[in-house]
Amino acid sequence: MMQEVVAEVVKLSQLACSGAVRRLWMFRPAFQRLRDIWRSYRHRFVPWVVLNLSKNEKTLRQVTERCRDKLVPDEEVSRSLVKLFTALIRSHGPTDHRDLRADHFTREVTCGEGDEQHAGSPLCGQDAMLQSLGFCIDRQPSTLPSAGTGVFVTKGFVPGGATVAMYPGTVYQAYEPILLQSIWNPFVFRCIDGVLVDGNDKGISRMVFRSCSGRDRLGPFLMSDTSWLTATPHNPLAVGQYVNNCSNERPANVCYQEYDVPEKFPFELYQYLPNVNYSQDTRRPLRCVVLVSLRDIAPGEELFSNYFTIVH
Repeated sequence: MMQEVVAEVVKLSQLACSGAVRRLWMFRPAFQRLRDIWRSYRHRFVPWVVLNLSKNEKTLRQVTERCRDKLVPDEEVSRSLVKLFTALIRSHGPTDHRDLRADHFTREVTCGEGDEQHAGSPLCGQDAMLQSLGFCIDRQPSTLPSAGTGVFVTKGFVPGGATVAMYPGTVYQAYEPILLQSIWNPFVFRCIDGVLVDGNDKGISRMVFRSCSGRDRLGPFLMSDTSWLTATPHNPLAVGQYVNNCSNERPANVCYQEYDVPEKFPFELYQYLPNVNYSQDTRRPLRCVVLVSLRDIAPGEELFSNYFTIVH
């Protein structure tokens, strides 16, 4: 009798265990999804960062002073952007809404380079980038496990100190509301002075950017580029939000640099800037964030940045 009871208990235990295993197996995709989200988000979770600083010192960028955060001068960044944007706008043919001040600034920053380099058939974004900057970048599956999408140099050669990409998104001053947009959003970039750039291309962030972009239009002039919200951005640089964080094994080859658009930046080229202010009455230059190469980068290499900058 006792043996029968023991056998029945063992049988029930086995059934219970198998049922628990089956339930756990059913939830396995959800657990894997949560794990992947955490691995992607943890680099922006401050408590995790603080606890892991000593283990990941090579992933940090050290800056002695705020004024020394820039690797290259803003004038050099402007020069690269104007060269690319001019090639893009000329590839679409002549326009009836030319701005004389824009032409003057374009000639000024390109140091008198001839128009012959823009002659010929219309160019796509990648071709214009290769012709004007000497390299191309594009989104591809990352070489890092569970990292999702990354950014790679696909053609040409990137010299050290070059403007390689831009971080798109809505620009928020430190006092402006971003709580709802920031929930489960791993694409909120914080500048040294507290300005935030929301580079998420989905959900509320997407709607906010489109709304602000339409609000700021000046007649025939678009004051920002919304195409970065799609799979084929007109500005091929506007993929900086997909650059993955470096590791101790894969050091950074690019770094973030804050760039305020100068007042004399051509109005007709604003249509390629992938950033817009959240508030229309912001009395300061438009903040953009660019990624600058720390060294020469060969074709086929993935771009890696430092997500964290420590200012001493």
